[in-house]
Amino acid sequence: MKGLKKQRRIQIVGLAGVCLLGVLAILWFLPKDAFQFFRSPSEVLAAPPGADEFFQLGGLVKEGSMTGVEGVQFSFVISDGGAEVPVRYVGADPAPDLFGEGQGTIVKGYYVDGVFQASELLAKHDETYMPAEVIDVLKEQGAYQDPNG
Repeated sequence: MKGLKKQRRIQIVGLAGVCLLGVLAILWFLPKDAFQFFRSPSEVLAAPPGADEFFQLGGLVKEGSMTGVEGVQFSFVISDGGAEVPVRYVGADPAPDLFGEGQGTIVKGYYVDGVFQASELLAKHDETYMPAEVIDVLKEQGAYQDPNG
């Protein structure tokens, strides 16, 4: 009976080891930015992605930059205080009600010829909400202003 328990224990430890190696192998082959939620304008301009790379861009909508905001096609500029990236939004839905100049936003799409071609636009939840990642980037750039004073 002792031999059977020892054999079962060895099988379980071996199976756990194989599972661990499988997970590590999967993580090894993931793209380096697989866990990055979004990129800031400074990151995009420092290392421009390829035209076929889909990613998320986050920051503040620059004051006075929104043009042609009618329906589902318009342009604006996203800034992080240190850099600015022009955005052309062509989506299936109009801009959310809480989207506007000076507000935090994240757009999804491709960076082509110096313009971010966005197909999806995310706005903050209310007048004080901003994703923690956006706040961190804005603080690094010295452009963050606490809405609570």
